[in-house]
Amino acid sequence: MGEPIQVKQTKMNYSKDRPKAENPVKIMDLTLRDGHQSLFATRGRTEDMIPVAKMIDDVGFWAVETWGGATFDTMHRFLNEDPWERIRTLKRYITKTPFSMLLRAQNLVGYRNYADDVAEAFVDRAAGNGMDIFRTFDALNDYRNFETVVKGIKKAGKHFQGCICYSMTEPRMGGDVYTLDYYIKKAKDLESMGADSICIKDMAGLMAPYDAFELIKTLKSTVSVPLHLHSHFTSGMAPMTHLKAVEAGVDILDTCLSPYAYRTSHPAIEPLVMTLLGTNRDTGFDIRHLADINEILEKEIIPKYRHLANDTKMSIIDIKVLLHQTPGGMLSNLVNQLREMDALDKIDEVYAELPRVRKDLGQIPLVTPTSQIVGIQTVNNVLFDTEDERYKMITSQVKDLCYGLYGKTAIPINQEVQKKALKGYDRGEEPITCRPAEVLDPELEKAEEETRGLAADIDDTLIYALFPVTGKKFLKWKYGKEPIPPEVIPRTMEDVKAEQQLIQDAKAGKLIKKADKDTPVQGEAVRKFNVFVDEEYFEVGVDEIGGSPQINYVRQAQPMPPQPPPQPVAKAPEPAPAPTPAATPVQGTPAPAAAESADGTPLTSPMPGMIVAIEKKEGDQVNQGETVIILEAMKMENPLTAPVSGTILNMKFSIGDQTSKDDVLCLIG
Repeated sequence: MGEPIQVKQTKMNYSKDRPKAENPVKIMDLTLRDGHQSLFATRGRTEDMIPVAKMIDDVGFWAVETWGGATFDTMHRFLNEDPWERIRTLKRYITKTPFSMLLRAQNLVGYRNYADDVAEAFVDRAAGNGMDIFRTFDALNDYRNFETVVKGIKKAGKHFQGCICYSMTEPRMGGDVYTLDYYIKKAKDLESMGADSICIKDMAGLMAPYDAFELIKTLKSTVSVPLHLHSHFTSGMAPMTHLKAVEAGVDILDTCLSPYAYRTSHPAIEPLVMTLLGTNRDTGFDIRHLADINEILEKEIIPKYRHLANDTKMSIIDIKVLLHQTPGGMLSNLVNQLREMDALDKIDEVYAELPRVRKDLGQIPLVTPTSQIVGIQTVNNVLFDTEDERYKMITSQVKDLCYGLYGKTAIPINQEVQKKALKGYDRGEEPITCRPAEVLDPELEKAEEETRGLAADIDDTLIYALFPVTGKKFLKWKYGKEPIPPEVIPRTMEDVKAEQQLIQDAKAGKLIKKADKDTPVQGEAVRKFNVFVDEEYFEVGVDEIGGSPQINYVRQAQPMPPQPPPQPVAKAPEPAPAPTPAATPVQGTPAPAAAESADGTPLTSPMPGMIVAIEKKEGDQVNQGETVIILEAMKMENPLTAPVSGTILNMKFSIGDQTSKDDVLCLIG
């Protein structure tokens, strides 16, 4: 049995000067990183962290997570912010509390394994810019992917926190894969690698309270380094899981300040402070100081991001996460992807397909990037598979996973899926068994060459090395070589107030102001029409100026003929049918993209995305099934292959361009 939490103080107070607990629970605050990543798509800006940075520094946190995860990607891609500058800026305000980052091992802060030279340079620069604690995880729990980055962390004299990604194949911990013995072995491996602390990373909020108690209690008697628990709130169990972990002796917990807590984020710190107040595990935090921070966040910061919050559900928990195990951030991405493809009605099919794809791909834990790998492949299966063929459109990352470029999976990958994914794979059709980075060529020198005249220092070069397409675009914004697009400019409180006023005016019927002019006399020939808008209709009277028009003919509108479903483009076994004449579009509706195929067979975009590579240029000969364009959708790359053999004609897009579903990318004649 565990040791119950003991109340030690008979007279309690809120302030920090109360008697210190015998064994206080240490807290890492995630507000400035995982909080806004979980709730607001990682769109939190540095300028909105500064107003509370000094106050957060005064709380007494063990550490503050400020960087890593999706922040590096989102900052340069969507916010026009230099990721390295965030560390340097926040360090000027947070001077006492150590900084922590989330490092995806050899994936760094991206979605694939990078070469060793890039990994070494990245860790060195992260430490040099001010990072203190490197929370390091691998999506497959394959610690061979730790080797390079851990050497760099130790060389820099920084704290190496090794992670075990928590996953399950049963409703509770156990089964034949993710057992207690599995986690004990992983913890011992991390300690032998020199971990300064070990974190159990429960990224989807799957850990049940009594499983947490058993796991923490066992690990405390197995390893000697501090244990840290990271558990998202998604399923609603995390606060209870925290409490049982405290009873089991956990050393450190992750929480968020309450405006950035709950839903797919983390438990709030404030209820935990009050729960442990006056006990032998009292945090020692001043609840009134926390309330002061929250007031600023609520009034001055959160309104700028409210439009990004997913408020479609009444409940703040998602019990379905216990069934499909997909982290909340990935779920919202899947929903957005399906919505953009006019396929949101397929969401239940996606939920049903997810566990099948996960099992096919080796029962891998679902955390970035494997959650994206499994999630996007699941969407592709639901949208493009037929009764006769599964895995018709396989992403580049699934092919890499099947080859072994991400590491060793928990169980073997389905052999049929692996064989299909590796057919024609450019590195070879036989999977590797070595450490993945051993087959990767150095990348840094090439990145330096390709950014010569644009990158000012190694930090700039690393932005490009990690994200070549969007990184280069950001560097052009940064140095004034391209105009900054309006969509990356920050929202202000004035913008928010103007929008709120607009909404109030609309609700009050004041949105449209009547012009100050005389109302004309209604003629005898006025005609009335029913105008339908969504599910409402309005009766409108139309009176032509100058008298009633003469009607020369009446023609019944022709309905659009039914359109064939979109053809998959990944592994098309048969030539695409000859293009059919374009149907006459309904008035006010643009003609379908296939109308542009008069001079050749169109290669169309099966989903919204961004062009990240063009393998064939205009005038090139291409064989049916050869890759023409690589489309990035939801951070995963989809090779788009030629539906027929022929010559590439009329390439309509360039690298970095955004596409919509059914856009014609080129013609093949």
